[in-house]
Amino acid sequence: MIDDLTRLSLNQETIKQWSLPELTEGCVKAGIGKVGLWRAPVQEYGVERTASLLKDAGISVTSLCRGGFFTALDPAERARALDDNRAAVDEAAALSTDTLVLVSGGLPPGSRDLHGARERIADALAELGPYAAERGVRLAIEPLHPMFASDRCVVSTLGQALDIAERFPADQVGVVVDTYHIWWDDQAPAQIARAGEGGRIHSFQLADWITPLPAGVLVGRGQLGDGSVDFRAWRRLVESAGFDGPIEVEIFNEALWARDGAEVLAEVAARYLEHAC
Repeated sequence: MIDDLTRLSLNQETIKQWSLPELTEGCVKAGIGKVGLWRAPVQEYGVERTASLLKDAGISVTSLCRGGFFTALDPAERARALDDNRAAVDEAAALSTDTLVLVSGGLPPGSRDLHGARERIADALAELGPYAAERGVRLAIEPLHPMFASDRCVVSTLGQALDIAERFPADQVGVVVDTYHIWWDDQAPAQIARAGEGGRIHSFQLADWITPLPAGVLVGRGQLGDGSVDFRAWRRLVESAGFDGPIEVEIFNEALWARDGAEVLAEVAARYLEHAC
């Protein structure tokens, strides 16, 4: 491994307090040439305007988050979700990223049918996969930690994600390997190898697992090195599986958001070099 920042991608949510121009300027100053973006701030700034801003700065977009939320039972709600995902694909293409991250959706209100919810995800991907591929965009299913299965994502393991993804061509549907969500799973190493064999590792993301979790566990991700995750070990696994793409640091943490953005960015870079290289 080369101890530099060449493959480091800064996910926009890690320094949520920054505007897109501030993010761009900060990354240029820090020598970081890759970012992962989120739809809401990009839409607020303007998709084409964002694309121009980053292109002029020489910064590439490694992923766009997020599409998904496919599990609704109501036909009108499902149709709206599909329309929104087609819009997300178009936005990803406009930003010149080939990866749209999917948070697949939780159980509909009153439902306990996990299998049915997962089948509705596959149904949606059957429609969206060809649409995305025509635009040069891959759909990347992100398994989320099981604590999110009820309300955010019924896909909790890489194995479950691959069981869905493998129904489709690899250039249409793959998976996200996010250390925060899978570090606990002793089956994950084998599933990473499985994903690599099929060419389905579309994104690799880092965040640490820290306890106690805060109220509102969504913002409980830790800075690299503050928790339980062995980042070098996970990097070795994905690289052994053939992945040589960007390594995206995506941390949702209110303490980081309250600090000076440039200070946080410098810390992210230093921690990446210390713990993931």
